[in-house]
Amino acid sequence: MSTAARALADLLATLVGRLQAASGDPELTRLSPGLAVALAIRAGGARAVLRIEAGRVEPAGADASADIEMHLGEGVLEKMLQVPPPPRHQGFTALQIANPDVEVTGDALGLARARAALERLFEMALAAPELAAPERSRRTDGIAGRRVVLACAEGPLEIHTDIAGRKGAVPLVFLHTAGADARQFEAQMADSALGDAYELHAPDMPFHGRSMPPLGWDGAPYTLTAERYLDWVRAYLAQVVGRPAILAGCSMGAAVTLVCAARAPELLRGVLPIEPPYRSKGRINRGQNDVGVHAGLHNGAFVRGLMAPTSPEGYRRRAAWIYSQGAPGVYQADLGFYSLEFDGEEIAPMVDAARLPVVLLSGAYDYSATPQDGARLCALMPGARQIVMPDLGHFPMTEHPDLFAGYLDQALALLAAGPGAPSHS
Repeated sequence: MSTAARALADLLATLVGRLQAASGDPELTRLSPGLAVALAIRAGGARAVLRIEAGRVEPAGADASADIEMHLGEGVLEKMLQVPPPPRHQGFTALQIANPDVEVTGDALGLARARAALERLFEMALAAPELAAPERSRRTDGIAGRRVVLACAEGPLEIHTDIAGRKGAVPLVFLHTAGADARQFEAQMADSALGDAYELHAPDMPFHGRSMPPLGWDGAPYTLTAERYLDWVRAYLAQVVGRPAILAGCSMGAAVTLVCAARAPELLRGVLPIEPPYRSKGRINRGQNDVGVHAGLHNGAFVRGLMAPTSPEGYRRRAAWIYSQGAPGVYQADLGFYSLEFDGEEIAPMVDAARLPVVLLSGAYDYSATPQDGARLCALMPGARQIVMPDLGHFPMTEHPDLFAGYLDQALALLAAGPGAPSHS
C-alpha cells in the first residue's frame, strides 16, 4: 500500500471511529425505530461497512454487503474531518445531494427510511464547537397569538398569527419556510430591541402549524402555487397589517417575498428575503410523502443538514422538530412552488429595487439557496444589496438566533437608509 493510500485509509478509520462512537446515542435511538441497515463508505481503495440497528452502530467486514454505498471523491474525506467542516461537507444529506464529489447509491425508499439515523450519525461524527454570539434580550410574554379570517380568492381562510412589538410602529412581517410554521421566528418575535422598534408579525400560512385546513376542505391533496401563495400574503398585508410593511420571508417565504415585491409593491416598504433561491431544483423526493416512509422522521432529517455545524445543537434540533410535525404532503407540495415553479431569473427583474429597498440575507452553509444564488438575484435587481452570513445555514433565525440578530439588524438598517445604500457584507 502506498503512503497516500495508507493516509486515506487512516482518515477513513478516523471517520468510522467517530461514527461508531455515536452508538447508543439516545437521539439516534429515537430516530431509528425498526431500522436495520448496512452503510458502506469508500474513499479511494479503502472501504468500511457499518451496521446500524436499534440505535447501535457496529462494524462489519470491509467486504461485507451494504444497503447503501457512499463513495467519497478526492479531497472530500479530508474536508469532512476539518473542524468545522466546510459547506457541503457538514452532514449526510449535504454530502448526498449537494456535493458533486460524493456518490450515494441504494434503494431510494430504503435510503429515505435511514435518513434520520444517518443524518444524526454524521452530525455527531462531524461535530464542531458552538460559535458564540452576544446574547439578545428577549421577552416571550409580549407575543400575542390571534385568530384572523382572511378574505381570499378561494374564500374565507381562518389562520393563526403571532403579533408582538410596538403597536403602530413600522410593520415587520416574517414568513416561514416550506413545510414549517411561524415558530421558526419565535426568537425574533420575542427580541426586545426588535419589539421596541417594530410591530412584529409572524403568521402560520393556511394548512401549516396552528392554521387549520378550512372546514369546507374536501381532503384532497394540498397544493401551492405562486398565485395562491401571493393571494394569502396580499390578504394578510392588506387586511391584518393594513399599511406598507417590511416583508421578511425565509426560503419559500423569501421566494414569495420577491413575488410580492414584483407584483404588489404598493403593500411593501422594504423587501428582506432570507435565504432566497434562484432556481432551487431537485428538492423533491419520494421520502417526503410516501406510505413506506415515516415523513416525520425523514423530513426533519432532510433539512437538518442545511444548517451550520457551529450553530447550537439545541436550536438545530428545534428547527428539525418543527419539520417533523407537518401534515402529510404539505412539505412536498410547498416544494412544488419553491423548487419547481419559482424562477428567480423571471421574478427578480420585475422588482424595482431602485425605488423599493431590497436586502438579501444568505447563509454560506445553505445548499438549497446559496450565497451564489443571492448574488445572481442581486445582479438582476439594480439597487438590491446582499449580506452573506458565513457561519449560518438555511434557517438562520431558528438555528442560531443570537448570531443571526446582528445580520438582521444590519439588513434593517440598510432598508431604513433607502434603496441603494452601500452594503457591508
